[in-house]
Amino acid sequence: MTAFSNGAELQSALRRHDYIADDEFATVVHLATALERPLLLEGPAGVGKTELAKALATVGGRRLIRLQCYEGLDDSRALYEWDYAKQLLHVQMLRDRIGELLGQYPDIADASRFLAEQDFGLYSEAFLSVRPLLDAVLSPEPVVLLVDEVDRTEESMEALLLEVLAERQVTIPEVGTFTARSMPWVILTSNDTRELSPALKRRCLHYHVGYPTLEREREIVTARAPEVSSGTAGQVVELARTLRDLPLRKSPSISEVIDAARAASVMENGAPESNPVVDMRDVLLSTLLKYTGDVDLVKNRLDGAAPVPAPAAASMPAERVTVASNPANTTTAVFRGRGGGGRDAAGSGARR
Repeated sequence: MTAFSNGAELQSALRRHDYIADDEFATVVHLATALERPLLLEGPAGVGKTELAKALATVGGRRLIRLQCYEGLDDSRALYEWDYAKQLLHVQMLRDRIGELLGQYPDIADASRFLAEQDFGLYSEAFLSVRPLLDAVLSPEPVVLLVDEVDRTEESMEALLLEVLAERQVTIPEVGTFTARSMPWVILTSNDTRELSPALKRRCLHYHVGYPTLEREREIVTARAPEVSSGTAGQVVELARTLRDLPLRKSPSISEVIDAARAASVMENGAPESNPVVDMRDVLLSTLLKYTGDVDLVKNRLDGAAPVPAPAAASMPAERVTVASNPANTTTAVFRGRGGGGRDAAGSGARR
């Protein structure tokens, strides 16, 4: 297992595996590992929360155990359940032997008392079907436990997590308490779909992961998609940041920006000269936007048309986004400028 002496060392290790974290984020992650405290990451979907757990497992030389949360998740899927088939087979194997022993007790009460005093081993670790939380506790080797999208569960599920998060243990009524055999690194993620309980938050370090700056997102794209030129990556990132300023139902995630950059690179290198620029823009929008209403809104804004009447459009700024001149078969025209004099990727600054 690998330990890190400070945030900068962890940041460098993550970067070697193409996970680009800023100084503050890397320091918080390092503190969570050094203090052996769970780390709760909140923020919009697609900003790298889950990827952090994967990268941390890789750089730490640990196995990743993932609990994917969803509505209706219960202890039998998160903690453990009994392997009833194995228990039944065990009983069948013991049946004949039990019959011989009970023959010594002709009185039913004595036979019943004898059975009650026996431990047939049916409720022991050997008959447990472990689920992610118990797996992390029982693992002899340190692991990274990822509790992904914890906000999708009910509050009752949060109560099940408290013992694991605070005490690093799981209590099974039929057996007893299992204490962690090694100290896991615990990462919880939330997409802010509901407010988490104070009890859960109190047991964790907390960090809000937002969209990266323009420069950092460009660096992420080029690290994850090295086949894309830096210029194309910058143009796609600029388009994504333009879209995030609009009142969309779903803003483009980092992974969608990477897909769009790869698509732009393929189209730049393989598209015929006769292919209109607008086709490229429409294809790239399909990789960045996942709702028809968002696509229509963006096309109206980029083409300079009046906004489509919709509840989401009520808060739109008065400014219009337009595409600059349309030279044939270039990506620059697709990504450049918003309103007035416009701006290109080279002239834009970092915005949060």
